[in-house]
Parts: sequence; C-alpha cells; structure tokens
Amino acid sequence: MQAEGFVKGKPVALHVLDYGLFRVHENGRVIGICGFVIRTDAGEVILIDTGFPPKYAADKDAATAEDGLGSFGEVLVCGPENLPEAQLARLGLRASDVTLHICTHTHIDHIGRLGDFAHAPLLVSEAERALPKPLYWSGGQPMDWPDLDYLTVAGDVDLGPGLQILAAPGHAPGQIALMVDLPDTGAVLLTSDAISRPSEIDEKFAGSWDAGLAISSAERLMRLAGEREAFVIYGHCPAQWGALRKAPEGYF
Repeated sequence: MQAEGFVKGKPVALHVLDYGLFRVHENGRVIGICGFVIRTDAGEVILIDTGFPPKYAADKDAATAEDGLGSFGEVLVCGPENLPEAQLARLGLRASDVTLHICTHTHIDHIGRLGDFAHAPLLVSEAERALPKPLYWSGGQPMDWPDLDYLTVAGDVDLGPGLQILAAPGHAPGQIALMVDLPDTGAVLLTSDAISRPSEIDEKFAGSWDAGLAISSAERLMRLAGEREAFVIYGHCPAQWGALRKAPEGYF
C-alpha cells in the first residue's frame, strides 16, 4: 500500500489523548504522555501513538522492574483510563473505528499497543521499520514487529488533503512529525519527540540518538511552523501539557 494519498478526507478535528504521566529521574521533570486522534470529513479515524504497554496500567511497579525502566524514570500515572480504548471512548469511538494507526517512533511510551489495531494499517518510517525490533527501552527488547499491513514512508509525504507526514530523524532513526490543517484552528504541527519541549532546542538535543540530525530536524520543523503560522504541540512539554485540550475536547 502507498502512504501518499491514503487518507481521503480533510481533517476536521484533532484530539489530544492522555496516556499518563512520567517523571525523569535525572532532572525531576514530569512529562505528559500523549497520543492523538485526527478525524476527517470522510469519517476516517487516525490514531497516533498508543502510550505505554498495558502491563503498566495493571501494575506499573512490576512492569517497570521487568523492563528495567527505573534507571531512567518513574511512571507516575498510567491506569486503565489512560489506555487507548478508554481515551477513544471519551470521543464516542471504539478500537474498531480506527482506520489508520500512525507510530511516530518506536520508544516504549509510544508503542504500547503497536499490534493491537491489526484491522488498520500501521504507518511508520522506513528507518524505524528497518530496525530488527522496535526500539522499546534499553532495559530489554521484549517486543517484536507485529504481523500487520504496513505503510512505510522514507521522507515527507502528503498523506491526504491537509495532512502531511514530515521526516524528522534525530531523537530516533525514523522519527516523524505531522502537519495538520484544521478548519478553525488552522495549521497544527505535532512535533512528537522530534522536539519534546522548546528548551530542548537550546540544549542541543543532548542524549538523542543523533543530536546533529535532531538539531537539523528541529530547525526545519520550526521554520515550517513559522511559515504556516502553525500552533505547535510538543512531544512532552511540562509547561504546555496542562493547557492542551484533551479528549473529549479538541481542536477543530
């Protein structure tokens, strides 16, 4: 399947999904874990990222120990209400309503339900799909690539009218961002972890998979946002998290 033009309708709504909270040990930063739903005027439902694996909602301490995640940080909030099905239900949607699943990159807080929407194609960058396994977390690699219909992208792609995939490698080999055009809000840039928060730009993306690529990607994304006068939603910005309109609210 070709990703170019896969989405037929124009975006009419963007909803932020609340997948919980995480504290980074190194600096004490508390970050929101987010996903998104985009709805189009053709009735399409596009799910972007799926948060932590569901075992964290069942027993976050046991899951943290199993994955060795405690050396990096602590899952503060991740309950059943923070799983994709519960977040979709806030919008009156079921898992079966999802027509496309997009994975921005394959870290643990974005791929918890990577294979659980098998009825819908999964869009991911070629660079991530080429990895032997999803990145997950350095404590282990328990997750294999699920048997799905994949849409892979190698660069910028016009996924549909008013919906563009933007290549933004650096944080991860195949990190992607999205530009969404909404009827009232206008352009919205979803940076995902290509820019987790504005201060990361000044920090020169220290700790990224490839800091040089991350800097170049961020510069390009912010230039595009400036040209489009886009509202920017960062990947994990503590200052922005509380103000975002989370499901069932949204941007239209």
